[in-house]
Amino acid sequence: MLLRWLDADRERAGAKYEAIRLRLIKIFTCRGFREAEDLADETINRVSAKVAEVASDYRGDPALYFYGVSQKVQLEYLRRSRLLDAEVSVDVTANLASPADSILVDDAEPEYKCLERCLERLPADNRKIVLEYYQQEKRAKIDHRKLLAADLGIAVNALRIRAHRIRRALETCVRDCLEQQTAH
Repeated sequence: MLLRWLDADRERAGAKYEAIRLRLIKIFTCRGFREAEDLADETINRVSAKVAEVASDYRGDPALYFYGVSQKVQLEYLRRSRLLDAEVSVDVTANLASPADSILVDDAEPEYKCLERCLERLPADNRKIVLEYYQQEKRAKIDHRKLLAADLGIAVNALRIRAHRIRRALETCVRDCLEQQTAH
């Protein structure tokens, strides 16, 4: 059914299928995913599962539908991997905590201590936004911010403004904390 949707001629449909799969792999590879082939196959599987519902009403190039589904697959993959990373880091830090760790924190610079205190005082959603907003570098940072905005259901510019406001509040908090420390 999928091949019929791509083209009435079976040979041309097969060629289109291969071209779409290669394009999906290229898209995922360019976005930095090591599992590009798996993600491309997942995209194709999802489209195949929906083709009976979609094909009759869909107008335009079917390849565009695949690319739209690939964006959803990418978002889900990133959410899953972030959740797994968070679980792993919590497990690791829980298992590695020792008295030596508290000595290292006590010897940390006053700015770092104040920043940690101020981050703890932030509401959980604001803390998550500011920590995630300043991750990655170059193109990965841009892509990460787009995904973060999509996760929050806001525009990238709205995310930028929100992160700026949170950062300004953090800077004020850290400054106040440092002034209190020097006053004592």
